[in-house]
Amino acid sequence: MLKAVIFDMDGVIIDSEPMHNKAYHDMFDEVGIDVTDELYESFTGQSTINICKHLCDHFGLLETPEDLVAIKRKHYKRFFESNSELALIDGVFDLIKDYYTNGLKLILASSASMTSINQIFNRFDLNQYFIAKFSGGDLKQSKPHPEIFIKAAKATGFSTDECMVIEDSTNGILAAKAANIYCVGYDSFHSKNQNYSQANMVINNFEAISFSKISKIIP
Repeated sequence: MLKAVIFDMDGVIIDSEPMHNKAYHDMFDEVGIDVTDELYESFTGQSTINICKHLCDHFGLLETPEDLVAIKRKHYKRFFESNSELALIDGVFDLIKDYYTNGLKLILASSASMTSINQIFNRFDLNQYFIAKFSGGDLKQSKPHPEIFIKAAKATGFSTDECMVIEDSTNGILAAKAANIYCVGYDSFHSKNQNYSQANMVINNFEAISFSKISKIIP
């Protein structure tokens, strides 16, 4: 019986990818590296610190990963504060309220930093619906490692069989599967070149997993 839902944030709750993309590429320019689209897309779903560690190793940078994180966050903060049009992804707020009203425990498990998570949650008043939030930046391992989902499932107080993950990235889906949690792959125009083949179910709108529908699929 489904008792808890674990949400990813970027690409599921909020389309902040354009801001992250611009912040990363401004950081790339600032430190003088040329990151291909293929390499950039392979990072989707990973934490900022792990991405920056990879960049330092790949390009042999003199800067530390922490230096790169600080530069990226500087640019992101500027974009976030100046973007008055930032909105939740269509249908996700209704889905959150639907699950909450029907007694499901909701957890946020995102590769974003806790600072970024709190910025979004405070801006859209989401804290009231979630019992816990996890940031990949605070953990030892990054998606596709299952650590974040194992911790999130434990925080619900239920078994992994009673949980569901909603993810939009290849790395996130692999992490959910490795944690042995039913995974819904959210494939939308916000997602680019991600592999959903390992998801238990693939959707392109949130109405497809309303409480009344998903409770029949995961009884």
